[in-house]
Amino acid sequence: MNQKQWDYFCKFKDDFKKKIEEWNQKVPDLKELQKQAAKEAKTPDYPFETPIVYNKDLDKLTVKDEIRLIVIGDNPGKDEQLLKNNRYLVGQAGKIADGFFKRHQELNVDFRKNVIILNKTPVHSAKTNQLKKMMTAGGEKVKDLIQESQNWMAEQTALLQINLSLLSQNGESKPELWLVGYGELKNKGFFTSYRDVLKRTYKMCCGGQANFSPWNNVYVFQHFSMNRFTIDLNDFINKNNLSQNKLIDNIHSLGNIHKAEIFDI
Repeated sequence: MNQKQWDYFCKFKDDFKKKIEEWNQKVPDLKELQKQAAKEAKTPDYPFETPIVYNKDLDKLTVKDEIRLIVIGDNPGKDEQLLKNNRYLVGQAGKIADGFFKRHQELNVDFRKNVIILNKTPVHSAKTNQLKKMMTAGGEKVKDLIQESQNWMAEQTALLQINLSLLSQNGESKPELWLVGYGELKNKGFFTSYRDVLKRTYKMCCGGQANFSPWNNVYVFQHFSMNRFTIDLNDFINKNNLSQNKLIDNIHSLGNIHKAEIFDI
């Protein structure tokens, strides 16, 4: 990152940490609601340690790291919320994602050094659908918390990608934004608010009129969990008889198809 990119990234991190502290204070009994939702879903017991998770991997990035991707998952799961981790995509889905990029060196992406990993909300649950149970049990204060966290993450993530792109200098890469796990972004899905705020932020900031709009570098994919990202990609390549030697072009084509489906464009 150049100095201007680094300064913006550091400001994003600081603001993110402050919001985590603010949200934790808003719902001090959130951990009990998480336990209750997991129990009702018959989730095997596990230690509940971090109700709202900041991604400590952000603090490991340095000004020397080139950011090529911003990858957006759903929300922190069982592994991510453990105090020894407090990192995003470190469970099975994260291992699959890391393995994908290691197998495809031609993409020139180190999943832990060239990628900013964020979520649609930092509120923990073992499964995303347990967030709904927490909102029902916790009432308006939990509904407001999860809604606010979605909206804040959508807006600030869009602004992060926009500014890192526009602040890039000659020869520096402009980071792509990969939304993974599109099921709950569809109409009536849990993350439609995230979707709508994200799109509105790009429209307000970019308008799509410039020769280069950061919105053009936004792509939508299936989740890495259960290897769905790779299965979907391989099916797309095989079904359309595409060349395996043009992987990034194939990824972009698939990402644009799902983007059109989700954002109705």
